[in-house]
Amino acid sequence: MKLHAALLLGLCLVTGAARAGLFDDDEARKDLAALRAQVGANQKSAEERLARIETLVQDRAIELAKLIDELKQDLARMRGQIEVQANQIETLDRRQKDLYADLDARLRKLEASAQAQEKQAASAPDPLVEGKAYEAALNQFKLGNYQSSVAAFQSFLASYPESQQVSSAQYWIGNAYYALRDYKTAIAAQQKVLASWPNSAKAPDALLNIASCQAEMGEAKAARETLQSLLKKYPGTPAAEQAKHRLAGKR
Repeated sequence: MKLHAALLLGLCLVTGAARAGLFDDDEARKDLAALRAQVGANQKSAEERLARIETLVQDRAIELAKLIDELKQDLARMRGQIEVQANQIETLDRRQKDLYADLDARLRKLEASAQAQEKQAASAPDPLVEGKAYEAALNQFKLGNYQSSVAAFQSFLASYPESQQVSSAQYWIGNAYYALRDYKTAIAAQQKVLASWPNSAKAPDALLNIASCQAEMGEAKAARETLQSLLKKYPGTPAAEQAKHRLAGKR
């Protein structure tokens, strides 16, 4: 009886322990399941947050890329504008330099022209003084001062080379030498009249004077040829009329 009771008591104890162990295992499974659920929830939350962050980053990246692209476009436009402006400045600078060069050339030309006019005005002979110089030399001839007349006319030619009286002055030099009986020098002087001023009113008289010199030197044939040349070159002039009379044997 005591043995039976002991066995029954032992069985109860074993059964209770088994039940207690089973109860503990269920709790552990419940805790594990709860832990797994918590981990799953945390993982899901983390994944959702990560997804949101990735989306945000992508959105920001797109915005940043767009902003960078806009900045690049703005920079390209600015570079283009700068190049255009630089080209405009270069063109304007070149035009300005060309304008300055043209103005400088015009100013130099005007200055040179003004200086030339001033020089010409300063060097232009006084007509009254010129006329008096010519008359003084001619008066020396009329007075018979032939050598003085030659010197005066030569001075006149040197002082007034552009005068309208230069051919006449040269003629009177030849005529003065004729009066001095220096016929060769006279002929040379008159030939200069014919060579330098063939259309001068004194050209026919120069030829007539040459013929006179040749006649005085005994060169009758040469004198006759000179008179014929006078008639041919300057017909109708007073000198030509005298040439006709001389060829006809009249003085």
